[in-house]
Formats: sequence, structure tokens, C-alpha cells
Amino acid sequence: MFSVYFAGELFSAKHLIGNAMLADAIARCSQRKFICILPQALEPRQNQPKSIRDQDILTLLDCDLALFNFDGPELDSGTVVEFLFAKFADIPALLLRTDFRASGDQPGDPWNLMNSFYPRTNVLRVNSMDVYQSALHREKQGSDPNQILVDQIAERVIDELDSLSKLTPILSKDLAEPVYRWISQMPGFESAESAERVLAILEQKRSRHLLP
Repeated sequence: MFSVYFAGELFSAKHLIGNAMLADAIARCSQRKFICILPQALEPRQNQPKSIRDQDILTLLDCDLALFNFDGPELDSGTVVEFLFAKFADIPALLLRTDFRASGDQPGDPWNLMNSFYPRTNVLRVNSMDVYQSALHREKQGSDPNQILVDQIAERVIDELDSLSKLTPILSKDLAEPVYRWISQMPGFESAESAERVLAILEQKRSRHLLP
């Protein structure tokens, strides 16, 4: 089983429900090989902003893989920050875009080029409108177009996560500890325990051969 940090917007009912439905479908369709951890389910939003941020960073670092929702004409800034944390920590990452709109400043990925070209990172683009319209034609047969859309995205996400889980780390054995020590200090965590947890996470990843 692999834990997957699922980052994306969580500011409306549409975001919250969509994130939860896709996370459930990924677990179900992968027979629980991939279990998504949703930031929206981690802590009460009435907590102090810094403690929310710290908890999200630590949870991301603790996960084996990461999934980042890159929908929208402009990417969610918090999701971009979390993506870069994942790259600093050499966590395999999947960038998922279900938004069919074109955007960005490059002919390839439909977002700002500063978010592209990182190692151990896959990109999955799904034209959700095409899938949904196709699913509508099956509705007469009793199929739910919403579930078809979510399940088809989940199946493609699972394929990408499976591929990412087999990639060799790029962080060397000599660099792993210094890099994670820097990550334990750089955010200015609220508590010393949080910094210590980062180093414990490194040892856990090493024990599972996720890092050298």
C-alpha cells in the first residue's frame, strides 16, 4: 500500500466533494494499493494558519507519493508550494489536469513553465468534458455519468501512480540527510517536535526503500 498526498483547492463544496470522490475512487479501483490523504480532512480550519500549514507540510513529507490538482486558468498557489516541497524532498509526483482549457506560457503543459520539467514527475491530462459527454449517452442504460467520469480519471491516475512508484530516487544517500535536515529548518516550524518529525520521516522512508 502507498500513501498519496492529494493536494488541490479545497475552498468550495465543489472542490471538497470532487476531491473526496476521486480519492475514494482511487482507493476502490486500486484495491487500496493507493490511499489518498486529503488535507481538507486533516485539521479543523479554525486552527491557527501556521499550524495548518505545518500540518500539511509534514503530512506531505510523510506520504510515499503525491497527487497535485493543476486545474484552473491559474494554478492554486498553495498547491504549487506543496508541489515544490515534494520535489525538494524527492517525492514522486503526479500533476493532474482535468480542465480542458489552454493556459500557460509554453506549447506543452498548460501552465507556467516554472512548474514543468521536474524529475520523478508525471503529467496526466484528461479532457473531463469529453469523458462526461460520452458518459451522458450511457445514462439511458442506468449508468451514472458522474461516477463514470470519476472512475475513468481514477483508473488513469492509478496507472500513473503505479509507474511513479517504480522510479528510482534521484536523491543520493550522501545528500538525503542534509537535504531533510534543511527541510526540517527551512519552513520555521512552530514546534521543535515538527523539525524532529521530518528526520524521523526520512528514516521511515529509508526503511521502506523509498529513499537511499
